Amino acid sequence: MTPARRATRGAAIVGTSLAVAGAATTLWNVHSLRRPMRAPRVVAERVSVLVPARDEGTRIAACLSALADQRGLADFEILVLDDGSTDDTAAQVRAVIAATQKATPALTPAVTPAPTPASMPAESTPAESTGRQRIRLVPGGNSPPPPGWLGKSWACHRLAGMALGRVLVFVDADVVLEPDAIASTVALLREDKLDLVSPYPAQIAETGLERLVQPLLQWSWLSTQGLRSSEEMGRTSTVVANGQLLAVDARAYRNAGGHETSPLDVLDDMALARTVRRSGGRTAIADGSAIATCRMYDTSNALVEGYTKSLWSAFGSASGSAAVVGALALAYVVPPILAVASRDSRTRRIGRIGYVAAVIGRGASAQATRGRMLPDALAHPLSIVVFSGLVAESWRRRRFGLLTWKGRPLTG
Repeated sequence: MTPARRATRGAAIVGTSLAVAGAATTLWNVHSLRRPMRAPRVVAERVSVLVPARDEGTRIAACLSALADQRGLADFEILVLDDGSTDDTAAQVRAVIAATQKATPALTPAVTPAPTPASMPAESTPAESTGRQRIRLVPGGNSPPPPGWLGKSWACHRLAGMALGRVLVFVDADVVLEPDAIASTVALLREDKLDLVSPYPAQIAETGLERLVQPLLQWSWLSTQGLRSSEEMGRTSTVVANGQLLAVDARAYRNAGGHETSPLDVLDDMALARTVRRSGGRTAIADGSAIATCRMYDTSNALVEGYTKSLWSAFGSASGSAAVVGALALAYVVPPILAVASRDSRTRRIGRIGYVAAVIGRGASAQATRGRMLPDALAHPLSIVVFSGLVAESWRRRRFGLLTWKGRPLTG
């Protein structure tokens, strides 16, 4: 065997071994994954549902209507911060408030005056509220976040400072919840004795680019670590979280420092989970596909903008990103290429095993999280190629200062 053929076979063996390990990890995690129960008993403690919103005029009504219809909660409030939107986000929120008030006259929605930064420490509760006030709109003003803060972290920090609940539930404006979702999430938080839990919503993907990229969100954490064992180890490096739907004990949030500890972190959800875990709290990810859905991006351009704004920070450094992309290519791109292109029959067989393992892992992830299994799982190597391109583009934009999100520059 020539040195080149030996090296090719070695690459096939290593890549296939990684793909098989990823598939096995996925199958194990699917079996042991936390899942919120449906129709739990009534949650007696007060819950604050916090929705940061900027330019969400086309999505916010569906999100808030679903939140207003939540059941199984004895006492809850919904606080919406309009973070300097340039569209009709505020008008849409007011319309939902009016519709809710008309449908349930006993409730008294309110518009809360915009707080000043000096009056909003994370532990404050400035606005008196009663259980009759369900939805409140907080005008955020048109000023950019203060120096040292990114927009969403600042919005979440302000909302948490206003919240009166013992549990804070952060919900993104593009998420639509089932009627029992909040109660199920709080029940999971309490019954599993957690300080923070994020049930991952089902990711709706319609366009070709969405179907290639979006399923990688759940697949990535299902295939790379033993979730239950990493929870018990308590390492911040293995934390998994998703701010689309995230519940945290209010005391644990404030004791840990909340969003104030990482105000410039683009991945604010991961940063918050690390903060809570670092302070001694227990954090966990869960499958929330039965209680929540989210379509993050409805066009290819929006998807590219959304991913490139943050992927540069996902793996710690440029070298870390290069290492991750290289490992992904070795595991999920090299084996299928060799399965059809190698002149060595044994190398082709090894490559086929690697490709089948990749499809099995991707398919198991999709089945567990209510995604598309086939034919999407068959295109997993192409998904990895596209994702790698997004990582490279994110670093390019980072290097040349081109990162923006919803009209605001991203620095840090």
